Amino acid sequence: MSDQPWYKTFFGEDYLRIYDFLTPERTEWEVEGIVGLLGLLEGSSILDLCCGHGRHAVELAKRGFRVTGQDLSEVFLEHARAAAEAEGVDVQWVQSDMRSIPFEGEFDAVINIFTAFGYLESEEEDQEVLRQVYKALKPGGFFLLETMQRESLMRRFDPSEVTRHADGLIVLEERDFDMLTSRCNVRVTMISPDGQRREYGHAARIYTLTELVRMMSLAGLHAEAYYGGLDGSTLILNSRRLVLVASKPR
Repeated sequence: MSDQPWYKTFFGEDYLRIYDFLTPERTEWEVEGIVGLLGLLEGSSILDLCCGHGRHAVELAKRGFRVTGQDLSEVFLEHARAAAEAEGVDVQWVQSDMRSIPFEGEFDAVINIFTAFGYLESEEEDQEVLRQVYKALKPGGFFLLETMQRESLMRRFDPSEVTRHADGLIVLEERDFDMLTSRCNVRVTMISPDGQRREYGHAARIYTLTELVRMMSLAGLHAEAYYGGLDGSTLILNSRRLVLVASKPR
């Protein structure tokens, strides 16, 4: 375990082994939902904030959008560049913390997918991310946030889980939810087939829809719609995912 903030150490090669269920088919389905919910026209400019290894950014570029991917992890950006090159698409890649988006009035849409919000040390830091999103959007532009839904997480909360991967890797996740801070803290232990162990931690503040709408408003964004997933389903208590679409006023 490192003394650095978890989000500077967790997103590397081991992450890609743990989350091997992020298949091309899943990515294509998710991008279909993103494009549909935002009503984006071909050629629109999109910022994939916390783009990871580029799975959504590259797929969006393949569909004719002008895409920028921003992430803090150089390891992920190396994978993203390779993926874009392999698909023959042009994506602008930016290495930066999400509290610093180096664009102003640039994008028709900003997306933040797969619970990539709530990582930071305080609500004020998360609020700064939303202010940066507002700054980066064109007037009339949209922000799409996709994350865990707190109510559903509480109904099915499991303090531990063991996953056995096809290559023999065993992953143990031990979870704790702090009811005062609404922060889910997770300790991850990876056990390779040869017995080698590596440990990581990650954490996220799990905001309610009410809290997110308030924070969007404070940043100058207007909540337009919310859903129980990228498929546009109605948000209910059992919805595992929460999608919130907000706009920057013209």
